[in-house]
Amino acid sequence: QVQLVESGGGLVQPGGSLRLSCVASGGTFKTFSMAWFRQAPGKEREFVGVISGSGSRAFYSDSVMKERFTISRDNVKNTVYLQMNSLKSEDTAVYYCAANFNDLMSRSPTTYNYWGQGTQVTVSP
Repeated sequence: QVQLVESGGGLVQPGGSLRLSCVASGGTFKTFSMAWFRQAPGKEREFVGVISGSGSRAFYSDSVMKERFTISRDNVKNTVYLQMNSLKSEDTAVYYCAANFNDLMSRSPTTYNYWGQGTQVTVSP
């Protein structure tokens, strides 16, 4: 059984930065693609980005997010990261990491087999 645990969320001012972490236990981490999604109150879960198992490929939801957000991973530490810079109030959401055990990379949440519980990010003055 794979478990994912996110951390690193919190309150940050507009223009600030945060780095989220997601630690995986169980399974063979390097074979999983790892994605980040977010969900704001009253909205659907939104794709942020995904990285391949090897870390050699990644893509993001749109060019704006790619300029501000970066996904990386450490397969020794079984951890995936989401570095978020120049944060805006509209980035406020619960952020989730998710894993696909076949290294599939997709914008659709239905692709992913395992999910973390989420970490809250609040961007406010």
